[in-house]
Amino acid sequence: MTALREANQVGVLQPTTLVAYRASIWNLFDTRDEAALSATGMSEADLADPSWRDRMRQQGEAPSQKFGRQLYQQGYIGLIIRSFAKGSLPSDLNVVLWRWGTAGSEVDLVDDDDRLRLN
Repeated sequence: MTALREANQVGVLQPTTLVAYRASIWNLFDTRDEAALSATGMSEADLADPSWRDRMRQQGEAPSQKFGRQLYQQGYIGLIIRSFAKGSLPSDLNVVLWRWGTAGSEVDLVDDDDRLRLN
């Protein structure tokens, strides 16, 4: 359900395709670690800020996007973050990747039944 909530945060439910991935990923920043998050100058409230789209339009970059860019520059492959989509629970998590396909960040599509093959 987290994926559906994330994909349809604005407006009504749109057609959505869900796919599964098998991943082996290292060097993720875990935003659930309050001490590590605080050390970056961010808080869960900053990450949950519903005005991020408006701030991005007005300022060119929302604070959460700046945070992601800084983590990228520090060598992180991505981060683990709770979902802030409407109806989500604190246990609903997302993995946000900005680097994959390299050592430490292997991500493969799972399509055992060949359902995604184009004819």
